[in-house]
Formats: sequence, C-alpha cells, structure tokens
Amino acid sequence: MGEIASRSQIGFSLFRRAVVTIPLVLLLGILSGRLAGSGYDNSWFAVLRKPAAMPPGAAFGLAWTLLYILQGLALAIVLNARGNRLRGLAALLFVVQLALNLCWSPLFFAMHQVTAAFWLIVGIFVAAAATTVVFGQVRTAAAWLMVPYLAWLCFAAALNHDIRRLNPDAERLVPGSLNTQIGD
Repeated sequence: MGEIASRSQIGFSLFRRAVVTIPLVLLLGILSGRLAGSGYDNSWFAVLRKPAAMPPGAAFGLAWTLLYILQGLALAIVLNARGNRLRGLAALLFVVQLALNLCWSPLFFAMHQVTAAFWLIVGIFVAAAATTVVFGQVRTAAAWLMVPYLAWLCFAAALNHDIRRLNPDAERLVPGSLNTQIGD
C-alpha cells in the first residue's frame, strides 16, 4: 500500500473540483453572452446577412453549454493532477483562452467589431490549442475533452469570416434606424 490516496479519494477529489469548475466556466460563458446581448434577438445581428451554414439560434445555446461543461470538466481533471509539473501552466493557459473567449461576444455583439472578432477567434483557437497540448501532457482525457471546442472554434471562425464577407459595412450598421448606414 504505497499509495498516498485511494482511488475513491482521488475520484471524490475530482468530483469536488468538477462541482466548482463546471458551473463556474458555464456561468462565465453565459454571463458573457447575456451581457453582450448575443444571439438572434440582437437587433444589430438580426439585420446582418447570414451565411448558408448558419445554424438556428438554439444550436448555439446547446453547443456552448456542452462546450463549457466539457471545458470545466477538463480543467477539473487537470487541477486534480496533483504533483504534475505542468499543472500550473495548463491552468494558466486555460484561464487565458477562457478570458479571450469571454471577450468575443462583447466584441462582436455589443461593439459590432466583426473584423476584430474574427482575429480574436483566431487568437482564441491558438490559445485553446496550446491549452489542449499542455492538457494532454498533464492528462490525456483532459485534452480529448477540449477537441470538440477546437472544432467548434474553427466552425465559429468560418461563420465570423463569412458574416464579415457578406456584410462589409457591418461595423457601421445602426440597429433600429430607418437608414441603417452611418454617413459615408
């Protein structure tokens, strides 16, 4: 019995961490979107031309809920890897990519900065990919939990790019006015 902790103790420790990290990540993601007025109810977003691949609004809510849950669980797994020398770096990278992620909705939906939001999502992908690589060095399962997020970021970046292409004047649109363009 050279073990410091039993499997059940380790499992309970992971459970305790997950009970904190999953709701925290989910809450932060929801708050970011709600405070920015994201979604199809946003009057500015409603007047934009959308790409053919644009899913219905409910799909975004479901996808992001699942992705935030997976990220929170991945973080809990990494934080539970006591003694791993990369645990701190992995947690730091996670916080950086999550902070960038939380800035996207305000930048796109509240500030209407479609181009800057595209480049931000590229940065989010780079940070999330780095996080995933380091997570993989801490715990393989944590890295695999990040893969759907990376795939969604690629899809979201493509949508953002297409919206930018279809709406070259999107950053100057004024929602709710008869003339939706600010003077040239």
